[in-house]
Amino acid sequence: MTASNTFLNRATNTSENDALLITLFIAALLHIGVILGINFSMPKQEETHRAIEITLATTPAQKAPKQASFLAQENQIGAGKQKTKPEPPKQKLPSRGTLPNKQPQSKPVQRQTAAPKKIISTIRPAETKAPPAPAKVPAEPQSKPVPKITAAALQQQIAQLGTEVRQQQLSADISKIKHVNAVSTHKYVASQYEMDWKKKVEATGNLNYPEVARKKNFFGTLTMEVGINPDGTIYNIRIKRPSGNAALDEAAKRIVRLSAPFPPLPQELLKELDVLVITRVWKFSDESGMSAR
Repeated sequence: MTASNTFLNRATNTSENDALLITLFIAALLHIGVILGINFSMPKQEETHRAIEITLATTPAQKAPKQASFLAQENQIGAGKQKTKPEPPKQKLPSRGTLPNKQPQSKPVQRQTAAPKKIISTIRPAETKAPPAPAKVPAEPQSKPVPKITAAALQQQIAQLGTEVRQQQLSADISKIKHVNAVSTHKYVASQYEMDWKKKVEATGNLNYPEVARKKNFFGTLTMEVGINPDGTIYNIRIKRPSGNAALDEAAKRIVRLSAPFPPLPQELLKELDVLVITRVWKFSDESGMSAR
């Protein structure tokens, strides 16, 4: 009886141990199934666009700042007055109790996730202009030594100036001295005056013909110019072509002087000239006397 009890006790203990092992095995299988069915993936964080601060340096500062707030290619001193960095505006989130009303959408719009764009900023260094080239200062001309003026040199300069003044006056006078043939506007008036002058000179010459020329059969021909002033007086007398006999040339000049003064020049001629020059060929003959042509 005792042996049977002992066998029964051992069989009971063996069955209890098997049941415990089976239970543990089933529990292990259940845990393994649960563990494999659960996905241990970490929740993805929403992508947020991070603001990039860009500092543009236009002109580098000559003096470095005491405390640098940002990194840049060149030294720059900020122009702001705020000591603290302003915070970005906060976005209001809807509370749990109040949800935003969803508007009915006609068509579902696919949300495209745009890839974040890369912002590349290139900072050009400020162009440094070359300083303008200094203007060339003209060299001062060397002062020439002033020559000493002697009394003889001074007299020579005075004589030269006097000659230049006389030449200027002569050129100015010549511009107003015209021959009868040079008169353009009042040529008829000049020709009539010349004819009257010729008649008077011939009459005076025949009355004062030199007696010496008559006795010695003295004759000859010469060309003479006579200038007449506006009042009829003689401006000058010039033998343009002499006769070859000095006494005859002087006799012709004497006859002109005896004929003066002549009638004043007409006002029409004075608009063109100041001196009227009459040129005539004088002929002396023992038979016909004196004539001008």
